[in-house]
Amino acid sequence: MTIHRAVVARVRPLTTTMARITFHGEGLAAFTSTGVGDEYVRLFFPHGPDRTDVSLPEATDNGGWRTPEGQPEAPVRTYTVRAVRPEAGEIDIDFVLHGHGTASGWAAAARPGDVIGLNSPTGLYSPPADLGWQVLISDLSGLPAVGRLIENTPEGVTTRAVLEVPDEASVQPLPDRPGVRATWTYGGNGRGPSRLAELVDAAIPPGTDLTGGYVWVAGRTDALRAVRRYLRKELKLPADRFKVVGYWMPDGDSWTERYEALPASVRAELASMWENPAGDPEDLAIRYEERLSTLGL
Repeated sequence: MTIHRAVVARVRPLTTTMARITFHGEGLAAFTSTGVGDEYVRLFFPHGPDRTDVSLPEATDNGGWRTPEGQPEAPVRTYTVRAVRPEAGEIDIDFVLHGHGTASGWAAAARPGDVIGLNSPTGLYSPPADLGWQVLISDLSGLPAVGRLIENTPEGVTTRAVLEVPDEASVQPLPDRPGVRATWTYGGNGRGPSRLAELVDAAIPPGTDLTGGYVWVAGRTDALRAVRRYLRKELKLPADRFKVVGYWMPDGDSWTERYEALPASVRAELASMWENPAGDPEDLAIRYEERLSTLGL
């Protein structure tokens, strides 16, 4: 893994709830995209008022990172890469503007010359070889990935996109590709109860012929627990036929604090579930999420 230094080149509002920030700079010269439509990076933000002063971490041999001794720890958040233009040395990342939080607050004030750090990308979307159709369902946080996934979809593949955004003003054009049908619904996104589980049920009801299909769902993490159970336990989809990706949690900082406040024995129990996994990883994820729910997380 490599940690790159990136400089804001342009800021463009997309809607009232999302802005696109283009990064460039010599520090991105070695950035290598995976080419996967939902690839994500960790963003390292300035720790103080100077928007050009970022305490970039050092990559470690095990694929992680560490803060250099004596340096402040940079706030870190995870974001999807919307576009990569290697010929121009540029990367686009779309930020949800919700009025609070480290990343959203930084993005709302972003100007050319601001500096952040970002690491090498990782992609999750992995459809089967016989892909003939796909369903992409997300809230506002997954919209950048949906757009890029549509752009990258091979010809002949039918795409149904179901998108939950806060309001009509949050709708933005999707890439114009044949075989794409989009449905927009309003609500959720921290302004009301998430309907992601309901939208998945409606788009892929029991009895659907899933031959050649792939289901990708992203958005509010706790709302996706029911989605994963439905796809795996009720529809009995094999792991290579779907991907469920949690992007955000309400009051994420508070959630982290509550997790870290758990007794050491409980945190060790949760960690051990992943250290020695047994069985299918999706079944393990369901057991893990069920345990979190019993802990009020």
